Formats: sequence, structure tokens, C-alpha cells
Amino acid sequence: MPRKIRDDQGLVYSCTAYLNRQWQETVERFKTAAPDEAESPLGDDHPLIPLIRDCLSSSSVSYHYVLPTQLLAKCVDPSLVAHSLQVGYGIPGAFDARTIAHQVVVPFDQNNYRVLGGSPEPYVNNPLRVPAIATEYRSAQKAKADWDKLVAVLDAVEDEGSELFTRRVFEQVLHEVYRLLATVRVTYPTPNRVSLDQTYFVIQQYLATRSGGDRMEAVSAALFQTIGARFGLFDEVKRQKVNAPDSSAGMSADIECRLNGEVVLLVEVKDRMLTLIQLDTKLDAARSAHISEILFIAEQGQEVRDKPGIDARIASEYASGQNIYVTNFTDFSLGILILFGEAGRVEFLRAVGGELDRAGSRIEHRKAWAELLKQI
Repeated sequence: MPRKIRDDQGLVYSCTAYLNRQWQETVERFKTAAPDEAESPLGDDHPLIPLIRDCLSSSSVSYHYVLPTQLLAKCVDPSLVAHSLQVGYGIPGAFDARTIAHQVVVPFDQNNYRVLGGSPEPYVNNPLRVPAIATEYRSAQKAKADWDKLVAVLDAVEDEGSELFTRRVFEQVLHEVYRLLATVRVTYPTPNRVSLDQTYFVIQQYLATRSGGDRMEAVSAALFQTIGARFGLFDEVKRQKVNAPDSSAGMSADIECRLNGEVVLLVEVKDRMLTLIQLDTKLDAARSAHISEILFIAEQGQEVRDKPGIDARIASEYASGQNIYVTNFTDFSLGILILFGEAGRVEFLRAVGGELDRAGSRIEHRKAWAELLKQI
């Protein structure tokens, strides 16, 4: 018999719990990889992946909610028909998907920066006011090509008839939703004026959360960009995306400061302690590139057992023409932020947001910066 779930809060609860659990696993998977590098639940070349991506980015915003809703319901209750939008579809397993969409998926969307489009009631809009996501209702759709893709994904799930496969496809949908978070626009409310103490507070609060080096690199790159703009010491500051090997981008360190096309300063950023091995690796790269000025920003200082070796290496390299500096961001930036003046500090805070966007930093790092700026 068709199943009506409008009053079935048990299913709503189960869907909410399952979505939260699977989303947390998705977030954890991306913590150790860039959005384009994390392993796909279906495998990188599965034919459903481009269809899922197109559905989530369709010109019809209502479509963005379909796969998360329909597949979530079927994951929790495999007896449901993934195509069904209304109990009136009239076949065994038909259900009212609007309840799941509006009570489970919409709140999820709102809690994740409206990544699906921010619609408060997507299932009452005209595209989804039909009994099912099925070919026979194609004529009622404007975005017919995307409707066909929704049908194809749901067909694949029903044809496979496997609970495991349904879960994998749903995990792939969440995987693609997370990738979309990188494209969400964050507004950074940079103040019109800011004191030295306020700037320091914001930076220290921001760097207190570990990010695999992303936050530290973004703040450092923004500082050097502002130095270049205010003092004319550099005309280009280049930074590679975090976790990308410097050598693969043709760079000798995390940040390169250039003037008239030449690298005049290398900056290596560490949110952990600097080791002798790390120092040696970067010195070799700098020597091969004939770069003499190297700055290490090591927020937690030098590894205690390596400090004698690091000091000795710095002294020996000076004799051969290499100038090596080791400091932390707080000590290094203090005098510079004073020299910037108020206008320069505002420019620096604005540059941090710009650098987070340019490097495609994860949404939580971009959002955290925006929230801290609101406190000024």
C-alpha cells in the first residue's frame, strides 16, 4: 500500500539523524584533501557523477533539493520508491517527499550557507508539483534536460535494487554538495577603521583554530600583499594553495614575493614547530633558484631538539650568502601593523578575505573570518 509520511515524525527523525551522520563523515573525508582531490564514494569515473553535479547546479533551484531528499528517504526506508513526490503517485512505496524536503533537507541547507539555493519550500514550487520524478511528467518541466538527469539517477538506484548502492549514491550527492561549498560566496564585513589591538585580537582568534596551515598561509600572504602595496617592496605576492607541493607549482616555498619579475623573498609558513629537516629542504630549493632571502614564519617556534642545528645552519648559510630569518607571525607583524596605520590595517584585513577566496579555502575558514570581522 502507498505510505503516507506527513505525520510520520519517526521517519523525519531518522532522516535527520542519518543525514547528520553522513554529512559529518563527508566533512571528515575532506579534512585531509582538497575539494577536487577527495576520493569519491562512487569512484572517480562513475557515469552518475556528472549527472549528479548537473542536477545540483541546475537552473531550476528546486531540482537542487531532489536528490538529497529522495535518496535520503530511500536510504532510511528502502521500501520507498525514490521517484515518488506524492502519495498520490499511487504505487507501492509512494510517499510524500515534501515532508522530508522541508523538515530535514531545508534546515540542512540553511545550516550550510544555503549551498543548495536557500529555498524555504522547494517542493511547493511548480517543477515539483507532480506525483513523481518520472519521464511521464517531463512535459510539465522547463528544464527538461535536467529533469531527464534526475530521472536517470533515480532510475539507476531503483534498477540496482541494492541498499548499499543507494547509500553510495547518496554519499556521492553529499560529496558533491561539499564541493559546492567552495563556490559559496562569503561577504567579509571589513570595518572602516580598526585599531592595532583590534587587529591583533582578530588575528589571534582566527589562528587559534588548526586548519592544516590554510589560515596561517592566508593571513601571511595578505600581510605581504599589503606590504607590497603600501611600501612598494614587492609588486607581486604569489601563494600556492595549501597542501599543494611547492615544487609542483614551480615555487620554492609557500609564498614568493617578487619585484620586477624576480623573487626577492621566500616565505615558508608553518603552523607547527620548524624542524631542521624542513629548514634544509627549503634552503636547498632556495639555493637552486638563486634566492638569498628566506623567511620562516613558524608560529610555534623551533623544534627544541633541532634548535642548535638550526642556529648553526643559519650561521653557516650566512657566510655563503643566504640570509635566513625565523620568527612567528605575532612578533613579525607587530611593527608592520603599526607602520601600516589605520588605513593599512583595514587594507590588510580586507586582503585576508580576498586571499581565502582566491585560494579556494574551505567554507568553514572563510565563514570564520567573516564572523570575526563582525566583532570589530
